[in-house]
Amino acid sequence: MAEMSDQNFLEYLVKSIVDHPDDVKVERKVDERGVLLSLRVHSQDMGQVVGRQGTTAKAIRILLRIVGMKNNARVNLKIEEPEGGLRAPRGPEV
Repeated sequence: MAEMSDQNFLEYLVKSIVDHPDDVKVERKVDERGVLLSLRVHSQDMGQVVGRQGTTAKAIRILLRIVGMKNNARVNLKIEEPEGGLRAPRGPEV
């Protein structure tokens, strides 16, 4: 259960911030570089998760790093763009 504490923490934290808590999905992958948590939220909640100039996302990443240090793991967060997001998809750079 100690391995999943980072995933449970992130899920609890994000669900308390957003307007659509049922749409919060967290996937956890472990590899040689550490733990990768992929976060998906409702498209209307992206602004609340990222915050102005990314401040909320930075704060969440800092808290996850602290949780990871308690468990001797490196924890990284990837916030996935929801379907129908406002950003244009990235293409090959020229």
